[in-house]
Amino acid sequence: MSSSEDSFSYMSKYTIDAEMLNTFVNIIEDEEAGAESSRMADRPKIPRRTITRNHVEASTRLYNHYFAPQPVYPADYFRRRFRMPKEMFLRIVNDIYNFDAVQPLPPHFAFFHNAPTDAVGRPTLNIFQKCTSAIRQLAYGSTADQLDEYLEMGAQTSADSLNALCKCVVQLYHTEFLREPTQEDVNHVTAKHEAVHGFPGMLGSVDCMHWAWRNCPTAWQGQYTRGDKGHQTIMLEAVALYDLWLWHACFGPAGSNNDINVLNESDLFDQLLQDRALAVNFTVNGQQFTKGYYLADGIYPEWATLVKSFKCPMDPKTSKFKRFQESARKDMERAYGVLQGRWRILQQGARPLTINKIKRIVYSCVLLHNMVVKYNGRAISPLDLELIPDNPQTRSWDERVDIQLRMTGELRDRATHNRLRGALVEHIWNLPENQRER
Repeated sequence: MSSSEDSFSYMSKYTIDAEMLNTFVNIIEDEEAGAESSRMADRPKIPRRTITRNHVEASTRLYNHYFAPQPVYPADYFRRRFRMPKEMFLRIVNDIYNFDAVQPLPPHFAFFHNAPTDAVGRPTLNIFQKCTSAIRQLAYGSTADQLDEYLEMGAQTSADSLNALCKCVVQLYHTEFLREPTQEDVNHVTAKHEAVHGFPGMLGSVDCMHWAWRNCPTAWQGQYTRGDKGHQTIMLEAVALYDLWLWHACFGPAGSNNDINVLNESDLFDQLLQDRALAVNFTVNGQQFTKGYYLADGIYPEWATLVKSFKCPMDPKTSKFKRFQESARKDMERAYGVLQGRWRILQQGARPLTINKIKRIVYSCVLLHNMVVKYNGRAISPLDLELIPDNPQTRSWDERVDIQLRMTGELRDRATHNRLRGALVEHIWNLPENQRER
């Protein structure tokens, strides 16, 4: 007998009854269900926790402390704890509450327009409590639930308040406080820098700052880690003036960046490459120049609009130029120091998990920083939105390409860089040592 016949006879002899198999399966399933029910019955039930918060009491307490006609804490306490004058805080609250430029109202503005009571009739949080929570998180770098006892606000609501406030600040004030300069701005800035630092045609100082990313996702940690830092960071490139105004800010390029990578990705020289930059005509040591420049440190390239110092000065002229250039470039370090000191959240590791939330926090801090500079009366150039230039005329594709190639060559011209720096060396050498108004 063949093997196939043996197998057939074996299967015929031991055929499994279908009804018996279904009965067996049902018995097993019933036993498993019963065991699961028994385990669920033995497991203790954990009810949802409900924390009763007195929003009215918190609102009254906040009003009496800071916003009453005779507040408990005077104006200098408010300025120290909110990092801004009370008038500026009230302007922000009023602008958010009365915003109606876009209909329907965006969700981040609608977040501050909640009804007086919730679904069960209990009073809700008002706009002052939400804005206070967000500003305190920026100012102190505190966690979301740190002010729960004072503002009677849960962690999730505090986190939502911070995110919504940053969106509102960027949308409301980006055009005014982080705008392109006008011709009047350029004239004021260059005149001030020449009087203070002795550098004619100087538009400011450029440098980068690292912000550690505490909760960087594992999949992204490689591209946000640099060897000299040892942890994940995101870079901010900014241009600072003598009055600590941050004229330009570029934050968030991905990758293990240095200052040159961020410079290549930023829009600092976009207007210049489009041949739409404002005129900056000045004479140094008898030589005429038509482009303003920024002071930079040694890592930056030798471009026509960047003035670097000498790494190893070999004579008294270059030594004096190095002292003056590094002294003037401290405007950038001072600006970063004030920015981080005013908004302590930038000194701690960023907690959000997404780049967009981190970007909004940084740009909000920059905008609020510039607003404080204006309220302090230290802005070099007046802020007049009517002086912002209109949209430029359109150009054809061929014109844009030709202009881009020509201006790129002029921007990266090393000969112009050396000629400008040489003229500035002679100019600084002829200045007295007490030229700087430090």
